Amino acid sequence: MKIGLSTYSLVKELREETMTIFDVIQWIVDNGGEHMEIVPYGFTVVDNIEFADQIKEKACSVGIELSAYSMPANFVQDSNEAFEEEVARVKKHVDIAHRLGIKILRHDVTAFSLPAEDMTIHYFENHFSKLVEGSQRIADYAANFGMITTIENHGFNVQSSDRVQRVIHEVNRDNFKTTLDIGNFLCADEDPLVGVKKNVKYAATVHFKDFYIRPYYENPGGGDWFKTVNENYLRGAIVGHGDINIREIIKLVKNSGFDGYLTIEFEGMEDCKIGSKIGMDNVRRLWNEL
Repeated sequence: MKIGLSTYSLVKELREETMTIFDVIQWIVDNGGEHMEIVPYGFTVVDNIEFADQIKEKACSVGIELSAYSMPANFVQDSNEAFEEEVARVKKHVDIAHRLGIKILRHDVTAFSLPAEDMTIHYFENHFSKLVEGSQRIADYAANFGMITTIENHGFNVQSSDRVQRVIHEVNRDNFKTTLDIGNFLCADEDPLVGVKKNVKYAATVHFKDFYIRPYYENPGGGDWFKTVNENYLRGAIVGHGDINIREIIKLVKNSGFDGYLTIEFEGMEDCKIGSKIGMDNVRRLWNEL
């Protein structure tokens, strides 16, 4: 088991240019992280091979693993031509992840932002064949590099454990698994304990995040709240400070035999460095207490 951080946790610093990706790598090492997941927001590598090589060199120099690469993708396109263009685009990210020495790549299968009518089971069923075909094509391509590709419970349509499982089973590739995000089940109003218990056996890597949760009839007012599929309220929290039963989830993950990368994602309103540091420390402490 190795605990690390997603670059998305420090995306505010990256976007405001108060940190570079090299600063992020050093910060993770200095604060106890053992690996880093690349989420190319606030920077890009797919169109800059030299920059990718510099990131790999920096990670090697400080002894941190580049554990995974997570990117948006959408196989629900208006034409076959657009679908093929999207498959080709994702393959370029597979190429750059391979160049970085990364063995796990997460891609979405639908757009992240969807209108309410597209968050339904009907949208999922209507476009299911393309979700599967796109995932098969990417998994087969990545297999040439010994890489695992994954679908995350992410994006408001394929977020529940059953839908993730359905895609995994239909894709039917040994190197196609899930990036198990313990918090994202809540976006589809599924209990994280249920989602984790059902899907941990399919996990290639595990994201730890936390949320504050309020029901649809208790508007919490100002702040970075957003709504779930069924209009309940969520706000990002420091891992271990929110309403998710982190201790029981850690028990489920550990007792499952999972021994891979645990990746902290901080999405809260607090200072992102403080939130990321406390999150990594909390997961390590609680894991070791079991």
